Amino acid sequence: MKIALVLSSPPGYSETFFKSKIKGLQAQGHKVVLITAATPERFSGCEHRAHPTVSKSVWVQLVRLLWVGMSLLPYLGRVLRYIRLERKSGTSLKRTIEKTYLNATLLKLKADWLHFGFATMAIDRELVAKAIGAKMAVSFRGYDINIYPLKHPDAYQLLWHQVDKVHSISKYLLNKAYTLGLPKETPYQIITPAVTIEKVPKRDALKNNIPIKITTVARLHYIKGIDLLLETASLLRNQHIDFVWEVIGAGTKKDTERYLYHRYELGLEEKVVFTGKKTHRETLRAMAGSDIYVQTSLTEGFCNAVLEAQAIGVPVIASNTGGMSENIIHDKTGWTVPELVPELFAAQIESVLALPATAQKRITAQAAARVEREFSIEKQQREFVGFYSSK
Repeated sequence: MKIALVLSSPPGYSETFFKSKIKGLQAQGHKVVLITAATPERFSGCEHRAHPTVSKSVWVQLVRLLWVGMSLLPYLGRVLRYIRLERKSGTSLKRTIEKTYLNATLLKLKADWLHFGFATMAIDRELVAKAIGAKMAVSFRGYDINIYPLKHPDAYQLLWHQVDKVHSISKYLLNKAYTLGLPKETPYQIITPAVTIEKVPKRDALKNNIPIKITTVARLHYIKGIDLLLETASLLRNQHIDFVWEVIGAGTKKDTERYLYHRYELGLEEKVVFTGKKTHRETLRAMAGSDIYVQTSLTEGFCNAVLEAQAIGVPVIASNTGGMSENIIHDKTGWTVPELVPELFAAQIESVLALPATAQKRITAQAAARVEREFSIEKQQREFVGFYSSK
């Protein structure tokens, strides 16, 4: 079986999700082709092709258009089929020509499955799979379902009626996709993020840092609840708790300045540290050195960082939003806060810090065991092999 995986860019160092998927499929004898935007980066894990580039120069773009058009001549049958499908769906002739150029790499493919790694990647490519005679799959992640439709409420209407099977990282995202118009009879499979257990540093004993170290991994964006985090930190400071809260992740200049100012307003410069983006290995080490891990996100599709923190053996507290209840079992593998209220977060943090060492160890041991049992890379790879072979 040949599977074409469409992503915006080659998987980065820390993106084990896609790398493990590709390796797992190859181990079972399937061929995988990766298609990304034009990039100088080359992915060595499988065959890698790129979409045509778009130039700002009219003359350069005209030459590229002619060159790509000539390269499509051996595939004229499927190109004409694609054009008919686009025109039938109401696409203008000008836009159809543009989309044919942009999708030229995909139109040349011979594949059994065309899988878009993010739902947003399938926009303007909804009809390609039918044109080339492949089945189409699409993956749901937090941004696809929680954020993008806020500004583009009808973005997926064509996609919903073309996709053959959907992959979601959580039941929550699948159910939310139904509210966005996904037909409930569409075949689906839930395959969660996973952890490479042998690469996760283990936290051998409870930390007794002075000051207490709290860690959060989140980009500086409103959806990650950074304002809620800062308000919670302010309450802990007012209770005279000695702590340093490290926030690992970057944001736009505008968002970063906003949160730096909010931190200044609350007088938390010495309590909350924005350390910016770190490598995956550095992030895991920071987690392993923590007394507690906290995720204040307003919503999450699933959250890899929370899963990794549990695997490491750090006590985890997170907002009970989105797919988080599928990630953490409250009071058994961690703790979830039912409402997005800083007082509740502060109270839960104080409660966990006050737990006897034996109680903390019991919860963290249960969390690590569940991650190894239910969220391993090996299990994820088996599930993806089954995804393409079952209805």
